[in-house]
Amino acid sequence: MLRVPRGLRVRFVIAFLLAAAFGAVLTAGLTYLRARSAILERAQDSAVADLRAQADSLAPDLAFPPRTADLRDLARQLDRAGGARAWLCAASYRGGEPVAASRSTPPVPEELRAAVRRGGRAGYQYVEHDGRPWLALGMPVSYAGAPGRSGGAGGPSGLTVYASFSLDEEQDDIAALVTAAEAGAVPALGLALVPALLAARRVLRPVRLLHRGAQRIAAGQLDTRLEPRGRDELADLTHSFNAMAETLEKDAAELRRMESSARRFAADVAHELRTPLAAMTAVTEVLDEEAGFGDLPADTADALRLISGETRALGRMVEDLMEISRFDAKAASLHLEHLDLRTLVAKTLQVRGWAEDERVRTDLPHPVPVRADPRRVDVILANLIGNALRHGRSPVTVSTRAEGDRAALTVTDRGPGILDEALPHVFARFFKADTARPRSHGSGLGLAIAHENAALHGGTLTAANSPDAGAVFTLTLPLAAASQEQR
Repeated sequence: MLRVPRGLRVRFVIAFLLAAAFGAVLTAGLTYLRARSAILERAQDSAVADLRAQADSLAPDLAFPPRTADLRDLARQLDRAGGARAWLCAASYRGGEPVAASRSTPPVPEELRAAVRRGGRAGYQYVEHDGRPWLALGMPVSYAGAPGRSGGAGGPSGLTVYASFSLDEEQDDIAALVTAAEAGAVPALGLALVPALLAARRVLRPVRLLHRGAQRIAAGQLDTRLEPRGRDELADLTHSFNAMAETLEKDAAELRRMESSARRFAADVAHELRTPLAAMTAVTEVLDEEAGFGDLPADTADALRLISGETRALGRMVEDLMEISRFDAKAASLHLEHLDLRTLVAKTLQVRGWAEDERVRTDLPHPVPVRADPRRVDVILANLIGNALRHGRSPVTVSTRAEGDRAALTVTDRGPGILDEALPHVFARFFKADTARPRSHGSGLGLAIAHENAALHGGTLTAANSPDAGAVFTLTLPLAAASQEQR
């Protein structure tokens, strides 16, 4: 199967050579046709002139009306007068059958005879005889004092002479032209290769520079600029590239500035809120105790509990914002330990009070050694299990297993699952699938923090829907052996 070259330079050179070859073939073809026509016309005109001269010199001696023997004798004399042309002649009188002097004389084509009779002037026709090209001529003879004319001069005599001769020499000349054209075609294509390469280099050099410039911009070097050369379309493209790069650099700088300001603002706000929130939390704890003793009116106790709950929620949101700001600032650190992933699951369930909860089940058949930060993995597990209990249906199953060089932890619930349009956004910050309840439990940062913690370990956290209904969250971490080899 023919494969088209993939390189632009190769395609350009091939296209250039094809165009050159087409031009050479077209030129050679037109030259061949013109030269062939000129050669044949020259042979034809020369033969007509010679035949006219011989017929005019021999016809006056012919008796009229001529007999068959007279016509044969005239044809014989014309054959002898052909010389190097070696034509074979025949003669006819008043449209009669042409009479030849030699049996080898080719028959006169009927089309040529009819044309000479109708036109009253010399005619010709190319024919093939014995597998070779021949030219057949026909010419009416006129001379002074023609019968039927009273004192007329140059009138028709009723005599017509025909001559046929081989075109072998002319054919050889034409074949020599073809050979010369074929011999010159290959060198012409070879010579065309040089300007093709030069043109390809000149045209493709700006394209290569644009390609490299685009690669540098894609790599983050937004200060890349190219030097325009010339005044053609490629130079205009280079100017457009530079304008695009300048715009991208300005926009990227503005985006970085805005992003940095937003991160700094969130971090500053969270940091400034920590102190008053700590005081508020301490006060609400005291008020919770007072409300618990029954010393306050019922309405006042309910209000205090509401304030206490909202204060704790606000405190958790501030802590989440502080954690997100550490991730954004690349300041989050890991304190890695060699642990069994099953142990981490058991501790998380024990601390959260889920170890004895019938709504939570575990599937921890085999040890799964990992090298991880226990606190951060605990944050991931607590968030996944808590979300499954709040938004799904029990039982919630936590399972661990080893898959190749990765440890996998899966949290599955029996709820309705996650909406298809929400799946791509579940790890986005402040995203809540239930938009009708914006004041739902949680800040919308839990899954985002869990995802960042997984990435910090070199792992992944994915969300999907189970075929049996329910949401499935899968955490993967490097196994301990793989972690040690990498370090």
